[in-house]
Amino acid sequence: MKITVVGAGAVGASCAEYIAIKNFASEVVILDIKEGYAEGKAMDLMQTASLNGFDTKITGSTNDYAKTANSDIAVITSGVPRKPGMTREELIGINAGIVKDVSSNLVKHSPDVTLIVVSNPMDTMTYLAHQTLHLPKHKIIGMGGALDSARFKYRLAEALECPASDVDGLVIGGHSDTGMLPLTRLATRNSVRVTEFLSEDRLDQVKEDTKVGGATLTKLLGTSAWYAPGAAVSAIVQAIACDQKKMFPCSTLLDGEYGLKDLCIGVPVIIGKNGIEKIVELDLNDAEKAKLQESAEGVKKTNGLL
Repeated sequence: MKITVVGAGAVGASCAEYIAIKNFASEVVILDIKEGYAEGKAMDLMQTASLNGFDTKITGSTNDYAKTANSDIAVITSGVPRKPGMTREELIGINAGIVKDVSSNLVKHSPDVTLIVVSNPMDTMTYLAHQTLHLPKHKIIGMGGALDSARFKYRLAEALECPASDVDGLVIGGHSDTGMLPLTRLATRNSVRVTEFLSEDRLDQVKEDTKVGGATLTKLLGTSAWYAPGAAVSAIVQAIACDQKKMFPCSTLLDGEYGLKDLCIGVPVIIGKNGIEKIVELDLNDAEKAKLQESAEGVKKTNGLL
């Protein structure tokens, strides 16, 4: 199993590290446009192999896509990260060109690759990949919902004062501060609805804290977060590589599901060896349907800037 990660920055390097430590891939290639940067990150990570007990080979390349040939899975993290006060949508002008070029080069050398898009604005970049490549739609996956759901579960566990492993919950909708929809009504603690434990006001606070999770970290760090995004990507990569049939909220091209079409937005999907193997349609209430529709309109508006 060969996996390519494009972008050797904090997210890309974290993603490569988590994949290597999980030890399910034979090779990880890190690619970057900055001379020597990917090679340095790869060497640094390989020097942890004996300490962390993994056998995955990690190599780096400066913009040589031939080194990525025959990749089974490729992750696109390249692009400009957010700075404090920026929205994800403000990155579209620069990142659209990068994602279009990167995705085309990846498919040129690995025509059967499954792509995972991380670059922001993620839903629009995922849609752009579809429009550029014309791959089967199950082969292009936007990562955002998996990360948003992890942040949602963190906030739920914080409110419940319980371990995160007790909690389950989903975030659907657009990967933006205003577009995401944390499904507090369906969230559970060991199969018991969290509404049994938390007041409506507290759940509203959890929801709002989740929606600004990325912005909160950007303000604290001065740039986008990387540990949780890298872990979210690696979880999706592993689900494909190991055919786990796991369910994640991911940005996928819809064709009538949830009453939406011709856009990519976060909904629950089953991830296995073929990429997105099934779109799961939840029984949303009227308020949730309205919010998802509102989120979709926001994504379409951003798509219009392409």
